[in-house]
Amino acid sequence: MHEIEPFYNWRHIYTSEQDERSPFFGRVYSEFTYTQVVYNYYIHPQWDDFGSRTLYLKVLMADYDEHYVIIEMIGEWNDAIENDIMELKREVTDVFFSMGITKFILIGENVLNFHSGDKDYYQEWFEEVTDENGWVVILNMPGQTQHDFVRAKLNRYVELMQLDNWRTYRPFHLFKKIDEEIQKRLE
Repeated sequence: MHEIEPFYNWRHIYTSEQDERSPFFGRVYSEFTYTQVVYNYYIHPQWDDFGSRTLYLKVLMADYDEHYVIIEMIGEWNDAIENDIMELKREVTDVFFSMGITKFILIGENVLNFHSGDKDYYQEWFEEVTDENGWVVILNMPGQTQHDFVRAKLNRYVELMQLDNWRTYRPFHLFKKIDEEIQKRLE
């Protein structure tokens, strides 16, 4: 797992540690010191800790003019024990929401497991963003993880999508493609 890095081809466009509105502003990263773990396996030091012991993320893009953010995730999403959705919502998405972000793209292809808990934070997040014509999408969540997410009926609040070639897009084009797909689903 230590070799799985956050997607880095957009770093010339955006870096969260240099964005004064980002919850990760001012963070300094080491390329050599591995301190964070998932399942006792070290993960790459570029991933950001937001308060969960099993789930980490990297903000790949935040566009305040277009009101969207793209966040890549790695680890185990555990709402049952760790209440990861609360940590994600309070420490990350609420900060972006307060800055006008209403459309959230979470890339979940490295989310290895999902354990459900209460639906309250998902419902709260859904209501906040839909009041502002926004949405939340989880992109490319693995099949078993997606199955557990759907079994908990959380897909009522968060759209699940597959787009295997997302890395070939520029951030704005990826956002537009997902936004168009959401609009088609609403029609």
